[in-house]
Formats: sequence, C-alpha cells, structure tokens
Amino acid sequence: MSNEIAGFISLIVLFVAIFIGFPIAFTLIGVALIIGWLALGNLVLYLMTLQVFSVMRDPTLASVPFFLFMGYLLERSGLMERLFRAIQLLLARLRGSLYLAVLVTATIFAAATGIVGSSVTLLGVMAAPSMKKSGYDVRLSAGAIAAGGTLGILIPPSVMLIVMGPVVGVPATDLFTAAVIPGLLLAATYCVYALVRCYFNPSLGPALPREEWPPTMWFAVRELIVGVVPVTIVILATLGTIMAGIATPTDAGAVGAFAVLVLTLLYRRLTWKAFGQAMMQTLETSCMILVLVAASNFFGAVFSRLGSASWIAELLLDLPIPPMLMLAVILAVIFVLGWPLEWVPIVLIVVPILLPLVQKLGFDLVWFSTLVAVCLQTAWLSPPVALSAYFLKGVVPDWELSDIYAGMMQFMVLQVLVLALIVLFPELALWLPRVL
Repeated sequence: MSNEIAGFISLIVLFVAIFIGFPIAFTLIGVALIIGWLALGNLVLYLMTLQVFSVMRDPTLASVPFFLFMGYLLERSGLMERLFRAIQLLLARLRGSLYLAVLVTATIFAAATGIVGSSVTLLGVMAAPSMKKSGYDVRLSAGAIAAGGTLGILIPPSVMLIVMGPVVGVPATDLFTAAVIPGLLLAATYCVYALVRCYFNPSLGPALPREEWPPTMWFAVRELIVGVVPVTIVILATLGTIMAGIATPTDAGAVGAFAVLVLTLLYRRLTWKAFGQAMMQTLETSCMILVLVAASNFFGAVFSRLGSASWIAELLLDLPIPPMLMLAVILAVIFVLGWPLEWVPIVLIVVPILLPLVQKLGFDLVWFSTLVAVCLQTAWLSPPVALSAYFLKGVVPDWELSDIYAGMMQFMVLQVLVLALIVLFPELALWLPRVL
C-alpha cells in the first residue's frame, strides 16, 4: 500500500472515530502514531515532538487564554446587562426594539470577547423574559438571540481566527481586519430583517408598554453612555490596538484582560468566587484548544509527510470543474461538517487538508479564511445539532426546541446570503486589510 493511500485511510478512520464519540485530541494522536509508525517508522516520534513544541512556542496562540478570560469575566461584570437595558430604554417606542437591543448588544460584546456559547446563554437570560412579557414572537426572538450570540465566532477578537491564522499561514491581524466588514454586514442584515418583519407585521414585535418607557430621553441617553463607554474601552484596548498596528494579538489580549478586570472591580461586581470560576473556565477551555492544536498539528504533519494532502489536491484538480464551482463545493463540505462538529476539528483537520487545493486554485488565503469563518458561523444555527439551540433551550426551557430551530433557520438563510455576497465581492473581506 502506498503512503498516500495509508494517509487517506487514516483520515477515514479519524472521522469515523470522532463521529462515534472518541475524544478528538487523543484520536488524532493515536491514529497519527499508528499509521505514521507503520509508514514512517521512528520518524513519526520526531514529528510528534517537533509539532508539540512548535505549538508551545507560538506567541500568537498565547493570546487565547487572555481573550477567553476577558469573555468569562465580562459575563460576570454586569456590563452586558447594563448595555442591553440602555438600548432597550432608548428604543422603547420602536416596533421590534427588543430584537434590535439584542442584536446591537451581541455585536458590541462580540467585538469585546470572541466566544460564542456564553453570549447566547447570557442574551437568553437577559432578553427572553422581556420578550415574553411584551408579546414578542417566539421564533423570531429565538432566532435573534441565537444568531446574535454566534457573532462572536466571526467578529474580532475571535478565538477561532486566532487559531486559524497559524493553520493557513496568515497573520491573525490580517484575519481580524478581514472579518470586520463581513461581521458588521451580518449584524446589520439581522437588524434590518427583524425591523422590516415588525414593520409589516407589528404583532411580531410591538412597541414596549408605556410603563417601560424612560422618564425622559436624556435619561435613556445617559444610561446608554454609561453602558457603552466601558465596553468601548475594552474594544479599543484590544481590537483597536491590534488593527492600528500598535500591539500583537497576545499583547492586546493581555491589555484587554487587565482592562476588563479593572472595570469589574470599579463596578463592584467581582467576587473571589466569580474570579475563581472565570480563571477555571479559562484554564479548561485554553487547555482543550491548545491540546487540540498540538494534536492536529501532529496529525497534519504525518498526513503531509505521507503525501496524502498533495495527492487529494491533484485528484480534485484533475476534475473538470471550474475554480469557483470547486470553491462552492469546498464551502458546502465545511458547512455540512459544521452540523455534527464544532469549529475546532474543522479548522485544525479539514482546512489544512483542503489548503493545498485552495493554494493551487489561486484563491487569496485571507479571503478563503473569511469565507470559512462565515460558513462555520452558519453551522452554529444548522439543525439537527445547532449548539446555539441547546444553549438557548437551557436558559429558556419553556420555548419549544422546534420553535427555536424554526427561528434560527430564518437567520441561517440570511447568513448564506451574506456568504454569497462575500464570494461575489471579495473586496468586502480584502479592502480593510489592504488599507490598514
């Protein structure tokens, strides 16, 4: 059996084991060790040592714990609730104001955290009671909360983009700047969709009852300023310094984590228990991601050494398919894999396998990475797995799962439309990195 075929078999074994339910990191290491030992001998041990130490020395990946700590600490700071309440007061007279409040709050916090699950949960806790009390449509409410909460996977500082940078060989700063316009375009599309639906059908999202209106407009503006300024400080301390070229993602992450810590202390919301929980969650998630990165690097090194990646790329290039149609097939594969799998194995296993093909087709890697990021965000809303649905169901148990799915599907269609726009107009992703 040739080395290329052996590598292809290892890929099949890997996905079968993952779908059965074996731990992804240990499956990667085990399959790579067995197939690598049979095909390469002792060389596989040197490859494992080299890849693990290369991950440990990567300064960009050191930013992952900082951004995770920011997100977990912001959950406990009370800033998100205050911002949501301020926007709700300001827009109380508008139809669909709670949809807009959810989506704007989610967008701002996506630019300050970079994580998904906690955003969906927190938005559900904050917004669902008000939406039920005001008679808002369950499906549209669930869709807005789930879709808004997933913006953190795309809008910088996204942890997924930090991990994807070394995988595709592109600086994380370029991926950050490339994702800004698509992320804001998605958020704007969500807002317009919700407002248009409420304009033509006021029963979907009526204006709030008069007793929930602010006493004066100045009161609402003051609450908004107090709610927005602290989060703006966090965004400027992280995303602003990265995009301005002042700091690396790791340095900016450290500054952002310190800024969040100071803000939570000033708001007197930080307790030793909350601090300990944030630290433990950061440790657990960071270890999971970094072990997966090391394991996937090892598997990828063995897979490439066997020549399987180039072999698969050559096979696909020989097919009589135009480049853009091939790109559509690649994105469709990633989209479908996003239903049963999280973004980590897709970014760390599937993308490196497809990378030689993408390079030979001549596609810009920054543009391709942005398309993958939007595609994976879409997968968060795709039944039957759709992790966002289970996060939301956990905090709003009286909403039927079928209604949550129906609401998310509406916003998934919007995501696919935005993805198509980025495919047709690459400048949506490439203009800002080139300018900066």
